[in-house]
Amino acid sequence: MAIEKKHSKVGVIGLGIMGSSISSNLQKSGFDVYGVDLNASTRKKMKPLLSQVHADAADILQHSQKIICSLPSTKALMQTCHSLCESKLKQKIKGTPILVETSTLPLKDKLAARDMLSAGGIHMIDAPLSGTGAQAKTKDLSIYASGDAKDVRAFGAIFGGFSRTHYFVGEFGNGMKMKLVANLLVAIHNVSTAEAILFGKKLGLNTKSLVSLIGDGAGSSRMFQVRGPMMVAKTWNQATMKNEVWQKDMSIIYQALDDLDVPAPLFTACIPIYKAAMSQGHALHDTAAVYAVLEQMAGEA
Repeated sequence: MAIEKKHSKVGVIGLGIMGSSISSNLQKSGFDVYGVDLNASTRKKMKPLLSQVHADAADILQHSQKIICSLPSTKALMQTCHSLCESKLKQKIKGTPILVETSTLPLKDKLAARDMLSAGGIHMIDAPLSGTGAQAKTKDLSIYASGDAKDVRAFGAIFGGFSRTHYFVGEFGNGMKMKLVANLLVAIHNVSTAEAILFGKKLGLNTKSLVSLIGDGAGSSRMFQVRGPMMVAKTWNQATMKNEVWQKDMSIIYQALDDLDVPAPLFTACIPIYKAAMSQGHALHDTAAVYAVLEQMAGEA
């Protein structure tokens, strides 16, 4: 499908690891991107890459009624929703803006945000992203969009500007449910990747070759392909998903599993490995740092 993009304006609120890639890829795809971030150094870095960059979301509706947000917390989302509703009222913005929320947050919080926006005349799409920060840079993301089908269709071209594929998964909230399932597998596959590479190293294999060969075989996974090279090169200081942020995702998954009384022995076994990464100084490092945890357990570090 051809992307109708020339001079189409899109707002992106939150220019962190994911938001910076979303916004820059949209700009490269021909959209005029209005970026918003509270952090001054982030704004300075992104200013040459986007049409405009600002600190406050208050005026974003004057530029575009199609907005994407990638935010670190429920608090940030609620503040954004409040700002957008207030701006629409004060500036007498006509039409029905649509906010696409891409973060991994508790579903009850997304429902509360949707209700706040709806009361202010703004629609919301729940559209979490499957993929790491490194994948986001190359548009290798999958989008699980849920909500009003018409609203989702309105973002088809925009989704195509920063992702590999996008899906409409039904009623609002199904996107988050799909993301929880995906992230459960990511949590397991990330640790299994570290375990397999360390096993290969102990067997005397060349780990760089191992990642290349196993990554192309039946035992592979996307996490093996993406994070395996990081583990071998020990480049987890170049975070594509910080361990401290991942703790939030792990907590949401664990709570959902507990609420539904779903047995999850593999996911549960991963939890202490990620906690060890936090306690061993890897909070700001990529989750590939679980390899360092296993190395230490094996007496390698």
